[in-house]
Amino acid sequence: MRLQEDELPSEGEAFCRDLAHGVLQHREVLDRILQRIAPEWPITQMAITDRNILRMAAFEVLFSGGTPAKVVINEAVELAKLFGSDSSGRFVNGVLGTLVAKRREFAQEASAAAPPTPRADEAGSSGNPHTES
Repeated sequence: MRLQEDELPSEGEAFCRDLAHGVLQHREVLDRILQRIAPEWPITQMAITDRNILRMAAFEVLFSGGTPAKVVINEAVELAKLFGSDSSGRFVNGVLGTLVAKRREFAQEASAAAPPTPRADEAGSSGNPHTES
């Protein structure tokens, strides 16, 4: 495995921590938005891999803003192709394409419903990262 061979730079570690903490903190609003985009796929019935890739990408698009949406979509689709089913890449691409097309609407909903996102270095270490997926 590459992570065992090469250490993740501190910036990469911080990004991963911020992403994980942000998704956990905003999971309810992310799930509501994803459900609106794909109503025929209830969040609880989505493949776990697809659901979590969508949550991470939606968080980056709606809350983080540090990565261009096109890059977020491309990375999410690649993850879905690598770790999901044969149709995961197309599904993730379609959901995220709709999210980006309606970003203003969903961003307003997200900011109204969600608490501010603490950075991982500001968050306490008492949280359990092994919560329900």
